[in-house]
Amino acid sequence: MAKASIAGRTKTRLVPPLTADEAARLNTAFLRDAADNILSAAAFASIKGWVAFSPAGAETFFRSHLPDGISLMETVAPTLGGCLHHAAATLLGAGHGAVCLLNADSPTLPVAYLATAATALAGPGDRIVLGPSTDGGYYLIGMRRLHAGLFEDIAWSTGQVLSQTLARAQALGIAVVQLPAWYDVDDHDTLELLVREVLDGRPFRDVDTAAPAVWTRGYLAALVRDFGLRERIGAGRDEGGRAP
Repeated sequence: MAKASIAGRTKTRLVPPLTADEAARLNTAFLRDAADNILSAAAFASIKGWVAFSPAGAETFFRSHLPDGISLMETVAPTLGGCLHHAAATLLGAGHGAVCLLNADSPTLPVAYLATAATALAGPGDRIVLGPSTDGGYYLIGMRRLHAGLFEDIAWSTGQVLSQTLARAQALGIAVVQLPAWYDVDDHDTLELLVREVLDGRPFRDVDTAAPAVWTRGYLAALVRDFGLRERIGAGRDEGGRAP
């Protein structure tokens, strides 16, 4: 699930410490890394990569930044839940045996998690897979059958998304496989966490092998080297050491 990189409309919660143009460029790096991670996971499981994108008419942007082997589909719904439902319904309706919907905000997400999700959905029986994110949402949801109720009446973009989805799955009688938690990069604190992980060698989880995030690493390194990103991140913190 991805949005085209448009300055002033993409990754606005990262502004500041980034400028609007830098936030849009970082979004592009995230997109490229997410696509590379999907292709890497395909070496370990039966996976076909798609990008469900918005806004309408952005296909040229995505064609210019995605590697071969990734297909495109436009999302048409006005809400996040509607977009997720549309993507899942379209791919399952096309004959795929299962679908995993993945965000484009976690460039270092271990490739093994994607392969694990695909493997968990490969066997018989109905179940879903959820990858919890540290902000109370999820970075991945996978299913073998379309369950529209998982996308309805959810408080999207809040810390209740995961808990509400789990409760809905329980109410519907659907078994749930949970992956290890990871983080989305969508605010000052998680941007700083990403910088520490990809530039300072401070892993988010010691037991996991993070994805290399080549595009993200290169762009952040340039921002640190040439545009004082570390200082800008530090300046965005109050005396208590927390992001505003």
